[in-house]
Amino acid sequence: MRLDTRHFGTIEIDEKGIINFSEGLPGFEHVRQFVLLGSDEQLPFKWLQSVDEPELAFVVVDPFCIRKDYDITLEDAVLEKLGIKGPEDVLVYSIVVVPEDTSRMSMNLKAPVVINVKNNKGMQVILDTDEYSVRHYILEELQRQEVGGYACSDEKKGAVHCHK
Repeated sequence: MRLDTRHFGTIEIDEKGIINFSEGLPGFEHVRQFVLLGSDEQLPFKWLQSVDEPELAFVVVDPFCIRKDYDITLEDAVLEKLGIKGPEDVLVYSIVVVPEDTSRMSMNLKAPVVINVKNNKGMQVILDTDEYSVRHYILEELQRQEVGGYACSDEKKGAVHCHK
């Protein structure tokens, strides 16, 4: 399938990779189909590219690579809606805001994007906690941790908990 995108020009996508957001994203409820763009070499950042509105795309980041103690619990209703059986079914991303002053780049830890990789269903989940904010500054976090060569290593990675 071909998409004429704002950021990437005309691209070819595999329809099997389309992620369905039955409720859209907050503020974009009418946009329901997305694909993830970006290779593993570009980790932890990727693009969540809309299929419905090809001019719309969000920068997303693997929050566990930035905030090593990030730890979320998905409620039963979310697990059921997305058909999640266990943590191995789940990808989690945070939407990134990149302002003109890139040193103030932030990610939304309060409302992660959760994707079931087995059935390509996704949703943005608003966590019932005050531990995380919608504007978590990425560079400040990296400086605070004095990131070395261990960024995003498995032994430092956070966790997704599924209550079932």
